[in-house]
Amino acid sequence: MTAHQDPKTTLQHYLQRARDALVWKTEGLSERELRLPRTPTGTSLLGLVKHCIAVEAGYLGHTFDRPWPDMDEIPWLRSWVDPSVPEVAEEDFTPTAQESAAHLVDLYRRVWAHGDATIEALDLDSPGRVPWWSDENADVDLHFVLVHLIAELQRHAGHADIARELTDGAAGVSPAFDNLWTAEADRPAHVARLRAIAESFPAE
Repeated sequence: MTAHQDPKTTLQHYLQRARDALVWKTEGLSERELRLPRTPTGTSLLGLVKHCIAVEAGYLGHTFDRPWPDMDEIPWLRSWVDPSVPEVAEEDFTPTAQESAAHLVDLYRRVWAHGDATIEALDLDSPGRVPWWSDENADVDLHFVLVHLIAELQRHAGHADIARELTDGAAGVSPAFDNLWTAEADRPAHVARLRAIAESFPAE
C-alpha cells in the first residue's frame, strides 16, 4: 500500500489487515483450544470469528440491501436484521458443537468476499441503513460503515492477540512482521521488571 491510494482502497486495505490478523490467530490450534474461553466473560478465538461473520454480513450486506444469500448459514444474524426474531444472549460469540472451526473460518472468508463485492459495487457516499441501530442513527453511507467496521474488527483482532497469547504464547501482528521489540529469551526478565515496578505500589 502507498500513502497516495484513493480513500476506498485505503479503507479496504486496513479492513483486510484486520480480517487476516483475526484468521491468522486461529491457525495451528486444535478445535478444543479454539473454543476454550480465555477471559472471565467467555471470549474464545472461535467465538470472535463467529461474531465477525455476523458483523461483516450485516454491515456490508443487509445495510446496503445486499443480504447474505443463505440466512440458514448465519442464523445468529437473524435477530439483528429482523426485529421479530428474539435475540439469544451471546449467540453470535458462542460456536455450537456442530459449527466446526474449519466451517466458521471458511464461512468468514466467503462473507468477507461478499462484503468486498459490496465495496466494489458502491461509492463511498452510497446510502445505507443499519437495521439494528436506533432510528436516529441508522442512516449511514459506505464511508461511515467502513470506518466503523475497521474500528470494530481491529478491536476484535486485538482481543484475538491476547486470547492467542494466553493459549500458547504466540504473539505478533502478522507472519511477516511481529512488531515485538523484546527478544523471546529476554521476555521473562522483562515481565519480571514490569511486575516488580507494579508491585512497588500499594494494593488498594
